[in-house]
Amino acid sequence: MAGVKHIKAERVKDVKVKITWKQIIKQRELILLSVPFVVYVLLFSYVPLIGWVMAFQQYKPKLGFFGSKFVGLDKFKFLFVDNPDFIRVIRNTLAMGVINLVLSFVFAIGFALILNEVVHKGPKKFVQTISYLPHFLSWIIVCGILQDALSIDHGIVNDLLVNLHILKAPINFFTYKSLFWWIVGLGNVWKETGWNSIIYLAAITAINPDLYEAASIDGAGRLRKMWHITMPGIKPTIFILLLINIGNVLNAGFEIQYLLTNGLVQSVSQTIDIYVLKFGISQADYSLGTAAGIFRSLVSIVLIFIANSAAKAAGEERLF
Repeated sequence: MAGVKHIKAERVKDVKVKITWKQIIKQRELILLSVPFVVYVLLFSYVPLIGWVMAFQQYKPKLGFFGSKFVGLDKFKFLFVDNPDFIRVIRNTLAMGVINLVLSFVFAIGFALILNEVVHKGPKKFVQTISYLPHFLSWIIVCGILQDALSIDHGIVNDLLVNLHILKAPINFFTYKSLFWWIVGLGNVWKETGWNSIIYLAAITAINPDLYEAASIDGAGRLRKMWHITMPGIKPTIFILLLINIGNVLNAGFEIQYLLTNGLVQSVSQTIDIYVLKFGISQADYSLGTAAGIFRSLVSIVLIFIANSAAKAAGEERLF
């Protein structure tokens, strides 16, 4: 019997779905609605890839693509061989990207689980609204709030730590290299946790309520229902979002690092985006900036393929 089921499953996999003109005409409204989005992606995501040619040239704006000298992989050689600073930039970007990834997932999932347990709708909606608001704030405002909270002059964090006798005197958090990555990570958590929890809350609402009722009858408490019902119910959502965000691990950010950096922590604050700004625009070396951008894009693509293959091997949800 098991063999018959296996054969049927294999036959189902081998069936090729044929799209006919009749089906296309039937779905013409949806196809027409998708056209503007396809055009938008083509114009702003794929057409600009022509600019990658600059990474293989000594690009001069007045000469253009056709007049600039072709230098092959010289710009990439400069990045990885002749310029030790770029390796440090990669380390900084990767470290902050991983910290942002881990903290954002842990806090967003935890916040969604806790918020789901709130019974009264009024307080629940109020907390949801308040938690979403930081997402719409500019990074300039967020960095100003961070600087005020961590200020050495009556900053709330310093005052709290001194009053609890954890610190003997206030310290300047922004002068410690070992703290900078965590300040960036916690800043991202404060800004994005509420917004990131939306999709988990939506996934939780799709879980069958009968499962919770059956667990309550069996004597399960809230923590057990979270662990044995809610978490497995949102596991596919968690894996899909994890795969998507792994590809963005080198997009650690630009604004918060640029706004909070200073001479004492510059060696740990510079990211690939800041490096591209410094060399690609400030020093007008567009070819070098483009080469750094290509490296980041290729690493993101490789990470997505590796993570997707690992999820496929583990039998979990995947992107493709």
